[in-house]
Amino acid sequence: MNTEYIDSYYSRTRTDDVRRPLLDGTVEAETCVVGGGLAGLATALALAERNRSVVLIEARRVGWGASGRNGGFVSPGYSLGLDKIERKLGRETAQSLYRLSLGAHATVRARADQAGVRCEAGLLKCHLAEHGEGLAPYVERMNRTYGLRLEHWPKTRMAEALATDRYADGAYNPDAFRVQPLDMSRGFARLAEAKGVRIFEGTPATGLARDIGDRIVTTPQGRVRCRHVVLACGGYIGTLNLRVSAATIPVATYVAVTEPLGERLRQTIRVSTGVSDVRLANDYYRPLPDGRILWGGRISVFHPDPERLKEIIRADMLKVYPQLADVRMDVAWGGWMGYARHKMPCLGSLDDGLWHNTCFGGHGLVATTVGGELTASAIAEGDDRWRMTEPFGLAFAGGPIGKIPAQAVYWTLAAGDWMRRRRYEAERAAA
Repeated sequence: MNTEYIDSYYSRTRTDDVRRPLLDGTVEAETCVVGGGLAGLATALALAERNRSVVLIEARRVGWGASGRNGGFVSPGYSLGLDKIERKLGRETAQSLYRLSLGAHATVRARADQAGVRCEAGLLKCHLAEHGEGLAPYVERMNRTYGLRLEHWPKTRMAEALATDRYADGAYNPDAFRVQPLDMSRGFARLAEAKGVRIFEGTPATGLARDIGDRIVTTPQGRVRCRHVVLACGGYIGTLNLRVSAATIPVATYVAVTEPLGERLRQTIRVSTGVSDVRLANDYYRPLPDGRILWGGRISVFHPDPERLKEIIRADMLKVYPQLADVRMDVAWGGWMGYARHKMPCLGSLDDGLWHNTCFGGHGLVATTVGGELTASAIAEGDDRWRMTEPFGLAFAGGPIGKIPAQAVYWTLAAGDWMRRRRYEAERAAA
């Protein structure tokens, strides 16, 4: 198994290359966390902060999967809209979940600062022009209900900020921020180790077993004897646990980074902020400190080679900024993210001592810490707040086979977006 990081802007610019040993022999701990991404690290950190004994095993390297390949956007909330969460859980429970994400957002920022991870403030959520202005009510509601400091940017302000006609209005969050996610994953691993967590890389879990009152996690060269196991494997769960696997749709998303643009960057993106639109399979992008643009998006069951990915993402960028037609992509990559059918995280108890904390695809980086805190408080303190998400549960999604309907849904949404855009352009031309 190749344990090296894939070629990406993040692996090229990471600030350290500390390597951790593989597990050889038997170790004991109260909890074994399986998966060294942000969900697993958040769980391990939260347990260690409660003075619990933790071993974390990672099949490859810390942050190797989606946690070290994403757009690096850090903001509160979930992939599923708050109105839909309210309809499912009721307003009070939905608001409690959102407030948990606000607390997790502050926790992520504090941990990033403690780990010395650079944080760049500001994220802008954009409404597409063909949808008309529509984010003002959202801004008013979130500020009133949750005390956020969102700013509504009307079309005139958007035109000043971004050299494109793709957007109608926007919601700017000055408290959200952006990070180099691989550096943050590795930084969180350092924090966990400082609190006593033992981390083993190159150590895939190959099986789960019981031995009297203990659980046993087997690996190629060792095993972990523990009381609790937390599965935090994301889109790489495989067949380790069939219930979690069947509820997890491993879906590929893509990111690419341009060559350095110099002054053209400021002429195109005139503000220092991350940008995303409000579609499910949205475009998201941000200027980088070295004068490049990082651009990501799409949902796919296919994983083209890096050269083809460059062209795919470049074409998406040109739909928004056609003036960059001569700009080349320097590096492109993809990765599997774990999605649930209901678009909410999956966390909770599978059995006595067996937990899952997964399916964070599409949620940004904060929800992983919500899951980590809820899982850790359940294990260490008997806290049952994780049950707030129980109505969503491990909804059967077909596992790997679920990629097929997921791709069909994406193509349907993309076709609808294309038709709406064409009608909008035709109406503008007629006017």
